[in-house]
Amino acid sequence: MSRDRIAVVGLDGRPPGAEVQGLLADAALVAGGRRHLEMLSVGEGRAEVLEGDLSEALARIAGAEGPVVVLASGDPGFFGIVRLLGARFGRENLLVLPGLSSVALAFARAGLSWDDAVTVSAHGRDPRRAINVCRAHPKVAVLTSPDFGPPHLAEALDGLGRTFVVAEKLGEADERVFHGDAGNIAGMEWKDPNAVLVLDEEKVQGAKGWISSGLRSPGRWALPEDEFEHRDGMITKSATRAFVLSRLGPGPGDLIWDIGAGSGSVAIECARHGAAAIAIERDPESCARIRRNTESHNVYVQVVEGTAPEALHDLPEPDAVFVGGSGGAFEEIVKLSAVRARRAVVLALVTLERVFPAARLIEDCGLGVETTFLQTSGMKGVGDLHRLAAESAVFVVSGSRP
Repeated sequence: MSRDRIAVVGLDGRPPGAEVQGLLADAALVAGGRRHLEMLSVGEGRAEVLEGDLSEALARIAGAEGPVVVLASGDPGFFGIVRLLGARFGRENLLVLPGLSSVALAFARAGLSWDDAVTVSAHGRDPRRAINVCRAHPKVAVLTSPDFGPPHLAEALDGLGRTFVVAEKLGEADERVFHGDAGNIAGMEWKDPNAVLVLDEEKVQGAKGWISSGLRSPGRWALPEDEFEHRDGMITKSATRAFVLSRLGPGPGDLIWDIGAGSGSVAIECARHGAAAIAIERDPESCARIRRNTESHNVYVQVVEGTAPEALHDLPEPDAVFVGGSGGAFEEIVKLSAVRARRAVVLALVTLERVFPAARLIEDCGLGVETTFLQTSGMKGVGDLHRLAAESAVFVVSGSRP
């Protein structure tokens, strides 16, 4: 194969230039979406529609007697077909001529910079991770699909105060860009293809940064207790929190439940790692405290004021669950958490009487169990001398899916 054996051309609504026109004229086969083939008036004899299972189309590309052109939307190297073609035919055999990506065009239409935006794709993928990123970040671009379009996204994020910018058929004669809230977007009809910007209008003009995307290291974590407002020591201690976070493993695309959240310290730390977090707490004063802590740490945590397990039933599926407080419904909460968690459930317990039943309950739900006793001490001054003062003693029961 020569280097220009397969030319991958990105279309963004602008007329094809001379180079692309020449490639199309010489091509033995032109593959692309039906609308792209029709737009460029490619004859049926040398047209291959890319849709659904691409195995037959790839076989026809491989067997073509002459140059091949593959048409794609925008930048085919950005969540596009370049990855698939490179893996099948070798990247040295591709000539990639990108257009403007739909994400760049959507932000341009909205008059926004996008170096600090997170871009996620729900096209051909489980959309829940894209939804969770939208929960956790103020500026997100979502590449949608016919099976998961703007209404589905709006319904999943309803009540979180986000603004939506839907940019459909960008660069085409019937292009439409619409701003609205979740209710507006969910109640409208939309055409493919489209991209959706999910924005927190109060935070959308972020500070000038140095790295693209809104994802950054949280810096310090397992923060000292005095960095959270809390009541009478009712907070997961720093050393315990560090161990709990290692078992929860929060990251972008994840959703973490923090049950019996208290001060919200665990949920906030998860959010600082890029995860979406929901803090479930029955005490109204503690809920207000969580909101203040969330604001002071400049992260998103959804606060659900209610009693578990009832308050858990309508929540979106979590990747991991932390149970810091359970009241009198201990068994029901542990069971529900272990059943619904996709990856892990972690409990912090102070009494032996709950450790063994908790481990059995989690194991019976099909998770592997690890139980760890943590005892930490801090150094205290006594005149010119120093001593170790016990700070916390807790059992951490962790369950993880194989």
